[in-house]
This record gives sequence, structure tokens and C-alpha cells, in this order.
Amino acid sequence: MSFVPARYAHVLLSFFTSLFMSLIMSGVITLLNLGWVDDFLLRWLIAWISAFVIAFPAILLVMPLAKRIVTRLTVAH
Repeated sequence: MSFVPARYAHVLLSFFTSLFMSLIMSGVITLLNLGWVDDFLLRWLIAWISAFVIAFPAILLVMPLAKRIVTRLTVAH
């Protein structure tokens, strides 16, 4: 079952990659900086939203560059 045309696969990949990475990284960094404080989850949510707003457009720009680098560093068999 497909909901989105295949030509938008790179946008979906970027969306979910940035979503999960910003969630994980903001959680780890918030925990390291604050420890487990009473309002940790609220602070994490605020940090996550802020991180995602930056991460999604950034990964849309960086992913093509990363793909070119990987293509040049790997050998096709």
C-alpha cells in the first residue's frame, strides 16, 4: 500500500531520518545537560521541536552531498 508517489521518497527519507535523529540526540543532550529533572519531558519536547525544525531542512540539503560522497568512496561490483 503506497500513499506517496515514489518521486517524493527522498523527502520522506529526510523527514523520518531528521525526526528520529533529532528525537534521540535532543533527548541525550538534554539528559546530559540537565539530568533527570522534574520537567525533563517538557524540556526534551521543546528541544526536540527546535532541533527538528533545523534538522529537516538541513538534511534535505546535506543528503545529496552525503550520497555523492558515499558513491565515490564505494566500489561498485
